[in-house]
Amino acid sequence: MNKPIRTVSIFCLLLFLALAVNATYLQYYHANALDDRTDNGRVATATFSRERGAIMVGGTAIAESVPTKDQYKYQRVYHKPFLYAPITGWYTFGNETGMERAQNSFLSGEDDSLFVNRLVDLVNGSSTKGGNVLLTIDPAAQKAAYDGLRKLGADVQGAVVALQPNTGKILAMVSLPTYDPNKLADHDFKKANAYASKLSKMKSQPLLNRAIQTTLAPGSTFKVVTASAAVGTGRYNANTLMPAGDTYTLPQSHSVVHNDVLSGCSNSKIPLIQALEFSCNTAFAPLAVKVGASAMHQQAEGFGFNQRYLDSDQLPGQAVSQYPAGEDAPGTALSGFGQDSVTATPLQMAMVTAGIANHGVVMKPYLVDSQQSPTSFETLKQFPSTQLSQATSSSTASEITRMMVATVQSGTATPAAIPGIQVAGKTGTAQSGLTNPDGSEVPPYAWFIGFAPAQSPKVAVAVMLQHVDQPTDEIHGGTLGGPIAKAVMEAVLNPHG
Repeated sequence: MNKPIRTVSIFCLLLFLALAVNATYLQYYHANALDDRTDNGRVATATFSRERGAIMVGGTAIAESVPTKDQYKYQRVYHKPFLYAPITGWYTFGNETGMERAQNSFLSGEDDSLFVNRLVDLVNGSSTKGGNVLLTIDPAAQKAAYDGLRKLGADVQGAVVALQPNTGKILAMVSLPTYDPNKLADHDFKKANAYASKLSKMKSQPLLNRAIQTTLAPGSTFKVVTASAAVGTGRYNANTLMPAGDTYTLPQSHSVVHNDVLSGCSNSKIPLIQALEFSCNTAFAPLAVKVGASAMHQQAEGFGFNQRYLDSDQLPGQAVSQYPAGEDAPGTALSGFGQDSVTATPLQMAMVTAGIANHGVVMKPYLVDSQQSPTSFETLKQFPSTQLSQATSSSTASEITRMMVATVQSGTATPAAIPGIQVAGKTGTAQSGLTNPDGSEVPPYAWFIGFAPAQSPKVAVAVMLQHVDQPTDEIHGGTLGGPIAKAVMEAVLNPHG
């Protein structure tokens, strides 16, 4: 072979080697990165055209994929869409929210636990199917929470969260106003985008899951935290006499604190149980100061404040409830009844009451109960209960329970009373501190927290009302939130009516 031919042959061999190396790199080492690129239209179309797994509640699909005759083969359909939209979110081309996002890998069939299923599908020549996700939601509790909020009017803005105290299972999670995820998952993308744009421009923010994404001053429901911190010092119990009265002047200030109730707080000294029963600001403000900023901060964090505890595979977008460190004396006093810089989500306040119900142990909240294979419906993963913290001792929790029971029996929380069942509860009405464009003050927020049965709790509930179309003097956590909490607790305790 002459030299020119040999040179050309070697050059061609090198080109083939380079091609083989490049193909190996692209198809093996770099394959996942290429698949994950947002501009990879082929992969995105193939994924969107896949039969996605169902999201299940109580054995019934609330979200599933149904066959279509268009190019995408399957359409995502949401049953009872307004009831479950804040949980499910929606799934569309190149975007997913809520549970669709949190469990996207499993629902799409790409999770490692579904490898055998994908292999079987490949051998059979079938397309990949996604697995099913089973939620912890109690359908009766969910409906009771939704119906209760809706009864307050078309313009209501609020949320309800119910937990199983000893496990952390989320039994109900409702947020209003809500929306129709079917319109956002429509294959007519122009129409879907128009609906999304309309929702995003609404002042009521229907796309916001207020149960986990809205933090507001918790008002007097936070007195449960203050009372826990006080009793935990060993210097206080339900019968300890507290300074009270009609007014209290903040330390280092001329600002005066008043009570929102008409009776029960006027005496200069009252028992702590009475202070909680009638929600006396003038007792809890100085109590927080005596407990101290550090102990108050530590107690709040014991219940979950200042941290994220909802895992990303459970539900994305959790806002962090705040209890600031290093509060000065006036700030500490105001925090004693849930004002100043204290903010909380409804989920956080549900955790507070669930922690008291569970003998001082706060369980990590979770929404996904298990994952199921797409064809055999075999349980591939069962999500366990996990302790988040020991917020209080069992004896402290027992003392707080005693006071919360009195609050339902003869205090501000009587609207939550259930005949024949001992209910523990606490009301709250928090000043917004905001003004409308016309200069008028934004109405207060109404809260309610509670659990039942008091001595062997099965359900803990938090109700938050951010906006209700009612006169300001009629916005109270007990009268508005109490009946909703009662309905949710009854739904769990007596699901068949």
